[in-house]
Amino acid sequence: MTIPEGLDNEGETDCLPSGLKEECDFLSEYATRLMGVGVHTSRVIRNTKRIGMALGLEVHISGFHRTLIFTVNEETTGKSRSFVSDIAPLPNNFRLNSELSKLSWQALDEHLEFDEIKKRYWMLVNQPSLNPWLVMLLTALANLSFCALFGGDWAARLMVFADTLAGVLLKRWLTVNGTSAYISFICCSFVASMIVCGLVCIVPTDTAEVALATSVLFLIPGVPLINGFIDIVEGHILNGFSRLTEGALLVLCIAVGLAVTISITKFTIN
Repeated sequence: MTIPEGLDNEGETDCLPSGLKEECDFLSEYATRLMGVGVHTSRVIRNTKRIGMALGLEVHISGFHRTLIFTVNEETTGKSRSFVSDIAPLPNNFRLNSELSKLSWQALDEHLEFDEIKKRYWMLVNQPSLNPWLVMLLTALANLSFCALFGGDWAARLMVFADTLAGVLLKRWLTVNGTSAYISFICCSFVASMIVCGLVCIVPTDTAEVALATSVLFLIPGVPLINGFIDIVEGHILNGFSRLTEGALLVLCIAVGLAVTISITKFTIN
């Protein structure tokens, strides 16, 4: 990640010690990684400040939806650096979220050296992710459970299970190929709901409407919606409204895909 040259307290370009530059680079990497994997703003700030304290740095952060603005002061020398870092879009990862938060406490409580903090960080980041096929299976089972919760019979549950597998697979493929998230959600919503409508024609069920309604629940953007609410409550208004707006647009995309399916198959599902 490229970071602008440091600024001293008077705002002029200053020759920074290499150690401070490396520490700033790491703090930028750490904070933007947390934001990318789905952590709310105040927790990112607390965790990053905690690591800064462990390194003898005073860290100030302003969080926005796509960028973080840092000001880092070295307590021993009085050197200061201000810079802006972009937040890379990353898949939500609650395990990494928890482990990186734990690392900030370890750095402070165990008085870890900078090299040890970096070593533990990269070990956590480079851990192998969950098997994608297992994730798809568990997502499909979760959506099947939603269908059961809303009163769907076994035929409807199996339809939802099948459409969720297809929808998650399509979403993964579209993401890998760089498709816009909004286009991806419309396509996945349409395909998942269309699969259910197709199966309703050949599989007898008394709860077709439940199957159709729950066929797209795996797409609900819970993380930005929850984080947006938390950000607003904790005073990060701009970030909160940005996340809520993003979540609302994704929900709208889900509705568009579902509406297209209903408009095409309205006689089938009645």
